[in-house]
Amino acid sequence: MDNIDLVTVGIIAINVLVSIKGFNDTRFFDRYKFSVGAIKSGQKERMLTSGFLHVDFSHLFFNLFTLYFFAPVVIQWLGAVKFVIIYIISLLAGSLLSMVFHKNEDYYTAVGASGAVTGVLYAAILLQPTMQLGIMFIPIPIPAYVFGIGYLLYSIYGMKSRLGNIGHTAHFGGAIGGYVTTLLFLPGLFEKDPLMVGLLAIPIIALFILQKLGKI
Repeated sequence: MDNIDLVTVGIIAINVLVSIKGFNDTRFFDRYKFSVGAIKSGQKERMLTSGFLHVDFSHLFFNLFTLYFFAPVVIQWLGAVKFVIIYIISLLAGSLLSMVFHKNEDYYTAVGASGAVTGVLYAAILLQPTMQLGIMFIPIPIPAYVFGIGYLLYSIYGMKSRLGNIGHTAHFGGAIGGYVTTLLFLPGLFEKDPLMVGLLAIPIIALFILQKLGKI
């Protein structure tokens, strides 16, 4: 097994072990989940630990399946260490944006690796924007950058309408983390592919404009 497999499987293993512990121990789950009220009271570690807990096996599987699919792209370009850094920063960025948007909702809670995984996903799209993705219910593959932009625009809609029991804010924050960190690691992308760098920034800019205008 090579380093790419080891680092990906390692992160998957941590998620599985922590999540199973949470499935079987309600006190553990409640103590380490993302909770605005608890974080404001000083339990800042929840911003990290919540990213390794999941609601159920389907939630866990979906996140880890997505991670397994896109992690090799990031690792191939940047290496295992920078991949892990992107993963952690994206996780924390998802939690941070959730705090910003839900700071007055002490009751707001969340769990899941979605922020970290979305950061890895968006990093992979930034690195290989024209790779073709097969999406359920869409009969033909679509370019990764189209999916990435569309997904974040959908996340903005989900944040605005509080659509479903989904952490849209964490997803978006994770994407920002993955996008910014990848550009910090590989600033040559600004010169190599400025169009894609700009296109993938559109939803991020749109979110902060809408937030500034009080529309979200």
